[in-house]
Amino acid sequence: MARGRRGERIVMLVQNGVVGDSRVQKQAESAADAGWDVVLLGRSRRRGEERWALGGAQVRLLPVKATRQPYEVRGGWLRAPLAYSPGPRRNQRERQRRAWHASIAEIKARQALEGRDQNALARAVRKLALLPRRVAVKIAGKWIRLRIRQSDRLRDGRSEMDSVLDRFTNRFWARTMGHRVWRRFDPGLWELEIAFGKVIDALEPDLIHANDFQMLGVGARAVMRQRARGRNVKLVWDAHEYLPGMKPWVKNPRWHPAQVAHELEYASYADAVTTVSESVAELLRERHGLAELPTVVMNVPDADGCQGEEENVPDLRASCGLSPEVPLMVYSGAAAPQRGLADMVAALPYLDGVHCALVVGKPESKFPKELVAQAQELGVADRLHVIPYVPHGQVVPFLSSADIGVIPLHHYMNHEIALITKFFEYSHARLPIVVTDVEAMGGMVRATRQGEVCRAEDPEDLARAAKAILGDPKAYRSVYEAGLLDEWTWRAQADRLHSVYRRLLDGQS
Repeated sequence: MARGRRGERIVMLVQNGVVGDSRVQKQAESAADAGWDVVLLGRSRRRGEERWALGGAQVRLLPVKATRQPYEVRGGWLRAPLAYSPGPRRNQRERQRRAWHASIAEIKARQALEGRDQNALARAVRKLALLPRRVAVKIAGKWIRLRIRQSDRLRDGRSEMDSVLDRFTNRFWARTMGHRVWRRFDPGLWELEIAFGKVIDALEPDLIHANDFQMLGVGARAVMRQRARGRNVKLVWDAHEYLPGMKPWVKNPRWHPAQVAHELEYASYADAVTTVSESVAELLRERHGLAELPTVVMNVPDADGCQGEEENVPDLRASCGLSPEVPLMVYSGAAAPQRGLADMVAALPYLDGVHCALVVGKPESKFPKELVAQAQELGVADRLHVIPYVPHGQVVPFLSSADIGVIPLHHYMNHEIALITKFFEYSHARLPIVVTDVEAMGGMVRATRQGEVCRAEDPEDLARAAKAILGDPKAYRSVYEAGLLDEWTWRAQADRLHSVYRRLLDGQS
């Protein structure tokens, strides 16, 4: 593969499929535009590798095999001696039980049809002949159901890990293994190494940019191998959030401690750290004992990248079937309960005539469907619109036809300390913002007066804030004309990131 103009290769790592991750896409495109040879490695959900170009960067998605936890393949002879062994046996036996009952039903139906021309004695004999089989199926079925219940209890118990024995073993391994405990708690992290490691080595990078906590270990180990070969490869760790304060993605209580331990083990290998806000930067320096404060690279829109795309951008109002005079509030981002989308739906009965658009990644997934059901129960389903994502370069013009951008977050640590992507997207779309009273964004909106702050998890107060904006929208939009957005551009943030690259690659201290 040919090198870029500077002759240096940057390999970026991310544990997702790239599409939908605006921060990673902007990093790769801007670094390629600056002259580096950029390869962005992400995770494919398919069996084979996927490739495409992202501006001047090359994207490669690598298949990662899902790994079952050790307890998922271990029998439960002590906890549930009648449970089926891990594997397909449980479902196979349940299907077999249903097939037996279906067979009995078929025989009974056939006997009923054929018995029309038989006398009562013949029908009774045929019915009696079927009795042993019916009894056997009933007994076997009850036995299968008993074992299935034990299998499900064993599975749920091991997933929740709330027994005395589980709590004891979790504490034991955490204390005896320290930061290495992730190897026992989440060995699936090794699958990222298996999928990415050899590919990184073959690319011979000059700098590795590891996005977020799961790719930090992959990047650190790749740097170790390259340096062992005599190549002075640099590692940039981009912390997208403060891991100890995040809401875990996985229910299993071992998952979050495993990610925290993994991050603690490898954080010291980073030659430079970048992150999303000043608050997170301070927390990272204190937690990991960093020699310098991480460089803040905010995930703001690429205003330059949006220019010239307006003609191809879909219209939010048209997607909702609304005319310009209909009041419209919008949420754009991940759909999750802790992000307060149910509060937006619950606010609609207090907002006569106001419509709500939820721009989410997978409109047909479980949670958005639950929100639609909630709207139907409240009698406002005709005013709720669930819309799929548009490409990241089109987000700002797409959102601009709304009247209000809403950020209804609940109180979680990472929600308190971050200025999240949608805050800047709404700002560049020049939307007045309703945000809950989380610390960073609530404080920013109060300072700039670009919107209203409401109480978290309070739909009625959210409606109050929306009414205030709809009563005088020009007053809130006018703050964007006073230079507020000058620093909130990706060009300014990319310059910060590229200065980190140059300092490391040029060997400056």
